[in-house]
Amino acid sequence: MKVLLVSPEIAPLAKTGGLADAVGALARALVDLGCEVTLVMPAYRTILENNSQLEETGMEVEVPVAGRSMRGVILRTWIGKKLPAFLIRADSYFLREGLYGNAKGDYADNAERFTFFGKATLELARRTAPWDVIHCNDWQTALIPVLKKVHSQSYGEIQKTKVLFTIHNLAHHGDFPFSSWNLLDLDMQYFTPRYLEFYGNINLLKGGMLFADALTTVSKKYAGEIRTPEWGCGLDGVIRDREKDLYGILNGVDYQEWNPETDPHIKKNYKAKNLIGKKICKKDLQEIYGLPVKASVPLVGMVSRLADQKGLDILIEAMEDLMHLDLQLVILGAGDQRYQALLDGLPGKYPEKIGVKIGFDNALAHKIEAGADIFLMPSKFEPCGLNQMYSLKYGTIPVVRATGGLDDTIEDYNPSSGSGNGFKFSGYSGATLLEAVKRSIAVTYNRKAWRQLMAKAMACDFSWGKSAKEYLALYRKLAETPILKR
Repeated sequence: MKVLLVSPEIAPLAKTGGLADAVGALARALVDLGCEVTLVMPAYRTILENNSQLEETGMEVEVPVAGRSMRGVILRTWIGKKLPAFLIRADSYFLREGLYGNAKGDYADNAERFTFFGKATLELARRTAPWDVIHCNDWQTALIPVLKKVHSQSYGEIQKTKVLFTIHNLAHHGDFPFSSWNLLDLDMQYFTPRYLEFYGNINLLKGGMLFADALTTVSKKYAGEIRTPEWGCGLDGVIRDREKDLYGILNGVDYQEWNPETDPHIKKNYKAKNLIGKKICKKDLQEIYGLPVKASVPLVGMVSRLADQKGLDILIEAMEDLMHLDLQLVILGAGDQRYQALLDGLPGKYPEKIGVKIGFDNALAHKIEAGADIFLMPSKFEPCGLNQMYSLKYGTIPVVRATGGLDDTIEDYNPSSGSGNGFKFSGYSGATLLEAVKRSIAVTYNRKAWRQLMAKAMACDFSWGKSAKEYLALYRKLAETPILKR
């Protein structure tokens, strides 16, 4: 099985968020199953400056973009010994400070940048054929299934290749004004509500969803949620039309990076049978945030983008009541300026109760997973979520809202039977969040019950092996299915 796995970001080469982690880890797990995987992504500045293993391939591609012929140079590198990655170098598009934008916002020419990337990837796929499946991820790759199907005569070498499109977050549409239409090399018949038109704009994600041979998203619960007007982001009709082609496959966790027994970022490694190291990590975390070192006080951690999607509005709503509970709270994150400002002012108001660090620090994120007793994820919606699965491995009990992948991975704790691995709440409000936190704190006072809950959490296995097997089975199913016209 030969798979071309295409993404705008892939760890460890370039990363802005969970997409990179998911694609990189899936690729490695597929290779372990004997799948022949090749990665494709743009050659960003961060890769060119920090990767000494880049190889010239001698290949170049030229593709039309808005009437101009744009050239890309194909480089290659390796992740480990068995996973090759093609990098499409076009410095006018990708030799920039950030992957999608800078401090001022998204780049104004993102439509052109990723139109070029999609066309260049198709040309690369044609030149390096045969492939059984091209697996695309998120809106930046969505033009690939569109152009492959619309201009199938131009891609004879990959005409029988199937395209799988994964939606990591339906809220990220790749919406652009009609003025960008000339970039796409598509007839006007495709700028209609049936195809890529979306309230007067171009919606690349919609195109990918319509023209791919099959769709996946990153949890079974989220696959169901996005069929509804409430969570479908205006595209629920498209999802319902393609319901039989949609599969929910849970993202896994890379336990090579997220494992308290081997984690190089934490103060003291530990395992389920010996939790002394976790106590040391808690003390270290309290000191980092300038909080009183109190072993008996429940320490709640949160690592998050500071945005409405992540439940920051209900966290702020509940904050005063939370600060009156027997707990300490540490937060790491960046995002909306209003939330940054609100959170930044809280340590001055509650100096012994809360610590806040604005920004992202990977090492500190690991320290929070190891040092906290409880991990808070009150998301409004969460396609998959990874931190709740990291937390389980570290014996840090998740308190989550029952949505998307959070609902799929966390079973609500039942004090009578001892079943469950965390705490869930359904209603989206500060009051329901507060009640769930109270329930979790109450269990910490029963040391035996809490230890049993920690042991159960640490025994959970969300490694990529199971998810990769599901993807491999889907690839095989696709490869055996005749191509349908749209």
